Amino acid sequence: MEYVLIGLIVLLILIIISNIKVVPQAQAYIIERLGAYKETWEVGLHFKVPLLDKVANRVSLKERVLDFPPQPVITKDNVTMQIDTVVYYFVSDPKLYTYGVERPLMAIEMLTTTTLRNIIGDLELDDTLTSRDTINDKMRIILDEATDPWGIKITRVELKNILPPADIQNAMEKQMRAERERREAILRAEGEKTASILVSEGKKQSAILEAEADKASAILRAEAEREAAIRIAEGQAEAILKIKEATALGLKLIKDQELTKEVVALRSLEAFEKAADGKSTKIIIPSNIQDIAGLVTSVKELAKE
Repeated sequence: MEYVLIGLIVLLILIIISNIKVVPQAQAYIIERLGAYKETWEVGLHFKVPLLDKVANRVSLKERVLDFPPQPVITKDNVTMQIDTVVYYFVSDPKLYTYGVERPLMAIEMLTTTTLRNIIGDLELDDTLTSRDTINDKMRIILDEATDPWGIKITRVELKNILPPADIQNAMEKQMRAERERREAILRAEGEKTASILVSEGKKQSAILEAEADKASAILRAEAEREAAIRIAEGQAEAILKIKEATALGLKLIKDQELTKEVVALRSLEAFEKAADGKSTKIIIPSNIQDIAGLVTSVKELAKE
């Protein structure tokens, strides 16, 4: 009996230990009692009643990523393309996630596919290729509202690849090549235009500078010629003035000489007159008596006038 009692005690301890549960971080346990939902265990230590309670589901609360394969969609202008999407989500309510929908991941995939087709069906090819952000926002809003009763929160939706048909891709490549060539031609033309303008501006500036240089040179040349003419005129005037002064001085000297001759002649006449009076015993006859006689005659003529 003792061994049976010990065995029962050990079995009871094992049952108690096996029903002690520790919920780790970022997880939640759904507990059912007799097949019905009882509660949700959060992080920590918990104990369930043996044979009555069971862990119906272990739910991860971390954000997850669903990468769906490419799906065929048709645009408004009847172009079929392949688009694959990436959906980011996390479980916001473990109870709704467990009991809200069967196979929630497949449900999200189907919902994503139908939503994508509805949105792309209202857009043309060019709008589809250039409106990724708009499509992403629309899909996120629609999926978040649809998955809210399932306890799922959609955080982001991204279109990973958009693959149009091969002929469309070739046409787009040709269009892009033509556009690049057009831009290159425009840039080349603008460069040549700018270069021509710069060359013209350079020639214009050079012509202006040359004209200004010629003007300045002509002005300096005219000023130099004017200054030279002024100097020449001043030199000529000074020379004429000196010639006049020299002429006046020469005339004065000539007059002084003539006057001196006249005075000498008069003195000689006076002396001759005294000698003629007979008072003097010696008569001095000047050697230039003829000149004196001519001078006397001139004096008499002047006296008569």
